[in-house]
Amino acid sequence: MRGLDTPVRKIRRKVFEEVARVAFNSTSETLIHDIEAIPYRIVNEDTENYREGVYRIRSMVSERVRLAMGMSLRPEDKPVHMTAGIEESNISEKYYEPPLMQVVPSACAACEEKGYEVSNQCKGCAAHPCKEVCPVGAISMVNGHSYIDQTKCIKCGKCKAHCPYDAIAKKERPCQKACGVNAITSDKFGRAKIDNDKCVSCGQCMVSCPFGAISDKSQIFQLIRALKEGGEIIAEIAPAFVGQFGDNITPRNLKAALKELGFAEVYEVALGADIGAIAETHHYVNKVVTGELPFLLTSCCPAWAMLAKTQFPTLIDQVSQELTPMVATARTIKKEHPEARVVFIGPCAAKKLEAARRTVRSDVDFVITYEELQAMFDAKDIDLTEYEAESSFHNATGAGRGYAAAGGVAAAIEECVKEYYPGVPVNIRHAEGLAECKKTLMLAKAGKMNGCLIEGMACPGGCIAGAGTNIEVAKAKKALNTFVANSSKNIPAKELEEIELK
Repeated sequence: MRGLDTPVRKIRRKVFEEVARVAFNSTSETLIHDIEAIPYRIVNEDTENYREGVYRIRSMVSERVRLAMGMSLRPEDKPVHMTAGIEESNISEKYYEPPLMQVVPSACAACEEKGYEVSNQCKGCAAHPCKEVCPVGAISMVNGHSYIDQTKCIKCGKCKAHCPYDAIAKKERPCQKACGVNAITSDKFGRAKIDNDKCVSCGQCMVSCPFGAISDKSQIFQLIRALKEGGEIIAEIAPAFVGQFGDNITPRNLKAALKELGFAEVYEVALGADIGAIAETHHYVNKVVTGELPFLLTSCCPAWAMLAKTQFPTLIDQVSQELTPMVATARTIKKEHPEARVVFIGPCAAKKLEAARRTVRSDVDFVITYEELQAMFDAKDIDLTEYEAESSFHNATGAGRGYAAAGGVAAAIEECVKEYYPGVPVNIRHAEGLAECKKTLMLAKAGKMNGCLIEGMACPGGCIAGAGTNIEVAKAKKALNTFVANSSKNIPAKELEEIELK
């Protein structure tokens, strides 16, 4: 459902917009009233009724408002006011109260977990191959049609695979299907529950839920407070931004609009990707090709890196130690602007957790997504077409910008190896989607990936398909390809060690 303008998505975005509007306009005297009014502004009798009534939608919106403020959901077993804890979130600094991803109970439909069910398409055929292939005898003929005994079914899917009429439906909880690390379970009421020990915060469950029952926390309120206070606040924006804010929006439009919001300057995160591409090129040639390391895992995707480190701890030494593009760019900015606060703007929910790490928190002060940035523009009634900066972003290479698509990291490093180490063999692999990433890591652990540089992307399609994007993946891919092709340089210099911001 990524990129589709559904009622669920409209409400999610309206929540961000209204929270942003309150952050821009409220005073200490009006804050609580303004926050409590949001569910009633968003949900009324005219609201598109995609559930059974306005009261349940309003309840869901109330919890989403808390998450958008950076707060946790209210407990179900005791009375807690909607604005309880707002004092802690009403600040102009990074605010994060784990966990990042949460299930809103009032919104969850308690979808059934994986199973198979005979539909009305069953013809009761004489062959009944479904019955014949069932390994546990769970299928019988009842009133001339196939019947699956759910107490015996082992959910192997053989019956569905062999039905000539496609009459057997596979039931699967959408959030559970989207989660590649098996972090979705059920609570005692059958509602979705996230196992935070397994969750890597990629957000794919969030964008896959057709009821809007899963949401992440935001720092949008705290960032706006910081912008209102003044001071030097600098944006670093990931290359997946192209196309996210309109078909004809150029980097110059976006840069000017960001400055209208209050940002002092804007830099391209692809500059940090250029450094990463060169560093990992050297690392691969000097360590993996020589046999010192069996393989090398890229580290720019935080959800992929977290999967590798938590579920495959023996592979930690093979995870690249190079700074991610976000961190490399942020550190460079702070060298040039030591008093500035740096805001990462990108497509990724997991970057919020990366920025909270002890080793990173001093480099990146806030993280917001493209979706949250659009809400800020909407709250301030900023039409990007009306703004245009005198100059664009500082010029990154096509290789660095290509990091935004699945396979882009691997392709960048491969091009660099071919250019700067001619004749050196290069063996590149990439995986997209956490389920595929997990399979790849299992193969690597088993010694099946020796000599490879392995790129992992948690989101199928790469960063352009992240949970915080605004448009469909295919459209984003096309826009990125054009952006990469129009770059003045294809790959970074072999000796590149630091970003040139001037």
